[in-house]
This record gives sequence, C-alpha cells and structure tokens, in this order.
Amino acid sequence: MYGREVPTGVAEASGSFVRKVTVPDIRGRKAEGPPIAMVTAYDFTMALLLDEGGADVILVGDSLGMVVQGLPNTIPVTIEEICYHGRAVARGLRRAHLVGDMPFMSFQLSPEDALRNAGRLMKEGCFESVKLEGGAEVAPHVARIVSAGIPVMGHVGLCPQSVHAMGGFKVQGKQDDAADRLIRDARALEDAGCYSIVIEGVPADVAARITEAVAIPTIGIGAGVHCDGQVLVCYDFLGMFRGMRPKFVKRYAELGDAIVEATRSYVDEVRTGAFPSDTYSFGIKAVARKTA
Repeated sequence: MYGREVPTGVAEASGSFVRKVTVPDIRGRKAEGPPIAMVTAYDFTMALLLDEGGADVILVGDSLGMVVQGLPNTIPVTIEEICYHGRAVARGLRRAHLVGDMPFMSFQLSPEDALRNAGRLMKEGCFESVKLEGGAEVAPHVARIVSAGIPVMGHVGLCPQSVHAMGGFKVQGKQDDAADRLIRDARALEDAGCYSIVIEGVPADVAARITEAVAIPTIGIGAGVHCDGQVLVCYDFLGMFRGMRPKFVKRYAELGDAIVEATRSYVDEVRTGAFPSDTYSFGIKAVARKTA
C-alpha cells in the first residue's frame, strides 16, 4: 500500500514509525477489512487523543456548527471555519487520514466552484481529502474535483445541509422508490470517482443494499451494521454534548458529567483556599494563606 511513514511521540525516540492511513488503504478495506473507524474532531488536543486511540479517519465536519458553535444546524458554517479547524486537527494527527467537509454553498454552484473550494480545503485546511453531500446531482462536481487529483468522499441519505428541504433530521429511504434513488445516487458518486461514501440516517437494510451495490467502502452513521465502517461525532460518543442525542449514538464514556464534577471540585477548592496547596506552588515561604 502507498503512504508516507511519519514519526510520532514515543515511537520516534525508539526509531520506529507510525504509517499514515491513505486513500488506497481506505479503499482496500472494502475487500480486506477490518471495518473503518471514523470519528470527528475539531481541535488539536482532541485529534491527538483520537489518533492515539486508533481512529482510522478523522473528519472535520460542518457538524462543528452545532457541537462547537451552538448553532441549530450546519448551514451557516463557512469554508474559512472548516480550514481553521482543519489546520488545528492536522497538527495532532500522525496516523489517521484527515478529511474535511465542504460546507453549504461551497460546491453547489458549479463544478468549477466546487474544485476551487476543494483546493482551498487542501491548501488552507491541510486536508488529505474532502467530503460533500448529495447524490447524482453533484456527480459532475465530484468528477471535476477528482480530475484535479483531490480525493472525494461522498455522503448520501440524511444530508444535514438539506435539513430544511427534508423537513428536519429525518430518516431517509424508508419507501422503496426513495431507497432505489439512494442506490442510484451511490452508484453515480462511485462512477464520478468517490473513494468512499458516508450513508447517514437510513434503514439498515437499505444501507446494506447500497453497500452491496458499490465497489467502494460505505461508512455508516445511523445506518446499521452492514456498512464497511462507522462514523460518530466525538462529543456524542464521549458523552460531552448536552443537546439532542440521536438513537444511533452509543456513549462510550460520560466525559460531560466528569467535566462538570471536576469543575465543581476545582471551584470548591478555590473558594475554600484548598487550591493551590504547597504542592502546586513555587518558592513556598511562611506566608499567611488568604481564605474566603
């Protein structure tokens, strides 16, 4: 497989290397496995930890509008914001492949506009591939981007940038004709050159049909077990986001509660004078301690 070897952390000191996950690696998972583990990240510290935890792909999603900025949807997110977070996340990665979302209206106008903005993500955001939402209608845009040597990840099913047209964050493909359309969309994206496709918010049996219909990996979110990989928002599976909790989110930790409790302990110790103690102070002398 292709890819550069990148020194990392403790491994660097011992002369060993961690190998970067590449687009050909991801494509190869369709036939060879194991399933692709993809998560979102939006800053250096989180990226560093998720990379160390073994994530294969890190997505800087326009979901940052909701989980970082507190917006009701992803639509207001700008390409400048995606690039800003991309640069931060890239500094924390040694192994995981980095993909960036193309935000609303950064690719819809024309294939040329899509290519221009995909190029910005690669140059200004330090991404290794880009992701865009939509089916057959964006296939020409995908083909134009891919022709310039920029890898593209597709996204079908529940497309958050189309939340108003869909009438909310609703499961897609429940009717036979809608399911058939999703399969056609996935095939169109594959034919246009996508190296993988995210399937969001569709019944598990429909996701299985899509996965079977294409020769590139599918990565599910709320799409059941039959995809070639899975993706979750980091704040969701870590239990940090206090907003809506979709049915498909499994919490692997409750860090939100831990953060609240740690903050309460810190606030209490500051107010009582217990922190900082001598252990956490420099040049301790016999001075009276100020207490509240």
